[in-house]
Amino acid sequence: MPKKRKIRADFRKNREKPARVRDWTQQFAEHGFETSDPEQRERVSGKGDISRRRTVIGSEISTDDDGTFGVEIDVDESRCLSGRVLSAHGLFNVVLGADGLQYQCAVRRVLKTLATDERHVVVAGDVVLFQPIEGTEPREGVIERVQPRYGTLSRSSRGRKHVILANVDQLLIVGSAAEPRLKPNLIDRFLVSAEKSGIRPIICINKVDLVDRAALMPLVGVYSQMGYRVLLLSATDGIGIERLRGVVGGGECAVAGQSGVGKSSLLNALDPELQLKVSAVSEDSQKGKHTTTAARLVPLRSGGFVVDTPGIRPFELWDVIPEEVAGYFRDVRPFVSHCRFPNCTHTHETDCAVKDAVADDLIDARRYESYCGMVAGETRSEEHT
Repeated sequence: MPKKRKIRADFRKNREKPARVRDWTQQFAEHGFETSDPEQRERVSGKGDISRRRTVIGSEISTDDDGTFGVEIDVDESRCLSGRVLSAHGLFNVVLGADGLQYQCAVRRVLKTLATDERHVVVAGDVVLFQPIEGTEPREGVIERVQPRYGTLSRSSRGRKHVILANVDQLLIVGSAAEPRLKPNLIDRFLVSAEKSGIRPIICINKVDLVDRAALMPLVGVYSQMGYRVLLLSATDGIGIERLRGVVGGGECAVAGQSGVGKSSLLNALDPELQLKVSAVSEDSQKGKHTTTAARLVPLRSGGFVVDTPGIRPFELWDVIPEEVAGYFRDVRPFVSHCRFPNCTHTHETDCAVKDAVADDLIDARRYESYCGMVAGETRSEEHT
């Protein structure tokens, strides 16, 4: 267990009012000259009386599986309960406590103001320590600490890290054979994110009742040869649901994919008692509607949890530089060391073993195009998939 000590931690600069007074006109309208004279010297830097660095009692820990570090604030664990975040909704988060009861929990201010690249402090799937507030109905509490994460699915959102979910072992990457059309390049992006986070990816192609399944076999073969498990499913006709139930049951699993592919419908097929809200795909645009608006951790009767995530159209990879992309492509990785140049990008260089493998049909041409798109920094997956 990390040793507790005094740590100088970085904080966001939002813990006090601005140093410069900007409402002189309003003050004059309300009080005239009755208020005391303004100070003769005014702060220009805007840093304020409270520095962006403060001393806290805690320990430095790895925040999740991407190698980043953060500060774990020391709390009185004897007054806290352990719990799992079922959903995160701004001010209040639904937490399933170790006592089997659900609590609506706010987040301790010091956690929200610690400097971080993350968009949200608490996400669905987090294991937290929270202090229950007695005598409240519905039951309420305050989250005091977020435990270190593993198995996180993240994307980049306006230059910040957006952790979609945490603490899962498997990722069901759901696409649809039709309505909306299948987008293999988006599947590839989820595969890279799963490979980076150490999550086992499982590719699920839903709505196979709408197409000739034989037409899907070439794509299924490409992913299967790389060692990925591919399931052909239909939430409507029940095709492959028993196989999916065997994959999901008893573990920590997440479901991700674009809007309208039937993520919630598949979960309803797995457990009809869930009764998750679903909606039809737009007939005009063939795009799904955002029925699921926030990630939710759903307990299953068969055991374990599954995280239902909102539909994602643009999926920009987080913290993956172009030089790393080849290492996350299972079909590209074996040829990298055979290129003539050690810093080969495998896009335009001569004597490139990867390009030769594509020409010899050892690497699927569509997968290579997907790789080149990621290396080039294409992030608008809605247009390029």
